[in-house]
Amino acid sequence: MTYYEGVKKMEEMGVNDNYIQGWVAGFLHNPEIEEQRVTDEYESGYEDGKEQTDANFSNFC
Repeated sequence: MTYYEGVKKMEEMGVNDNYIQGWVAGFLHNPEIEEQRVTDEYESGYEDGKEQTDANFSNFC
């Protein structure tokens, strides 16, 4: 899966914004955001982005 395919698919599905932000950061290997701003959705997205997987997109619609 490419970055653009993943983002487009999430936007079309209506995935949670925090999950998308985490997925993008993980996919691009960016550092995580500050601890006080981290949500469960962001953490899940970050881990999935690092793995470059779309398996959990539907869990965050």
